[in-house]
Amino acid sequence: MTTDAVPTAGSEPTPSSGKSTNDGQRVLKTRAGYAWVGLVIAALLGIVVLIFILQNLEQAHVTLFTWNWNLPIGVLVLLSVVAGALGTALVGGYRILQLRRATKKNS
Repeated sequence: MTTDAVPTAGSEPTPSSGKSTNDGQRVLKTRAGYAWVGLVIAALLGIVVLIFILQNLEQAHVTLFTWNWNLPIGVLVLLSVVAGALGTALVGGYRILQLRRATKKNS
């Protein structure tokens, strides 16, 4: 008489959790793997940004309040994008704090 053994949770990867190797074993997807992919994509984007900056070295005159600068156009665009990202992060961070406060009040 044979009994069917019930596998414990997490003992075998599901078919959608990874690719098969040559010996039939499954390779699991991990956070470290996703982090590595993210780093590779970030490095490629960094190379594209560097190429953009190097191709746009013409000087542009910038005036902010009473300060005056001459910056390459590529650097100016990069600084504008960084300033926009920081502004977005500040607004998003403030909203997250609001939601946390509201959650604590309702708990």
